Amino acid sequence: MSTGTIVLLCILAVLIIAVVVLYFLGKKAQKKQAQQQAQIEAAKQAVSMLIIDKKRMRIKESGLPQFIIDQTPKYLRRSKLPIVKAKVGPQIMSLVCDEKIFDSVPVKKEVKAMVSGIYIVSVRGLHGKSVPVEQPKKSFFKRTLEKVQEKAGAKPVK
Repeated sequence: MSTGTIVLLCILAVLIIAVVVLYFLGKKAQKKQAQQQAQIEAAKQAVSMLIIDKKRMRIKESGLPQFIIDQTPKYLRRSKLPIVKAKVGPQIMSLVCDEKIFDSVPVKKEVKAMVSGIYIVSVRGLHGKSVPVEQPKKSFFKRTLEKVQEKAGAKPVK
């Protein structure tokens, strides 16, 4: 055998081993996530709150209790979390929001939220009409591409 084929076979073997390991780690992580989601669903309760502010912040700057910051793994302490500051009853609290609903949480509005511990799972508006979520600005390339598609007839005119 030539040196090139031996090198290619070694690389192929390493890649196959890596894929198998990632497959099993993915299955394990998926089971763990399903268990966590079941615990969140079991512990959630409806709470009425006034949303004061919402931001993506580092966990140390978020105003969460110190024991929660201490329980967070070291590699996640630098990541930014969606934090919502809300008035729940007479006290003001910092809560962690679900990433999926963070953009739809209205600021300076009273809402009915499903909360599990310090984690906001879902939000519904109570008073007034809900504010539509703004679409993020499109890049120059995407706007130009849409204009060209419109002119070419590939996309229906709005």
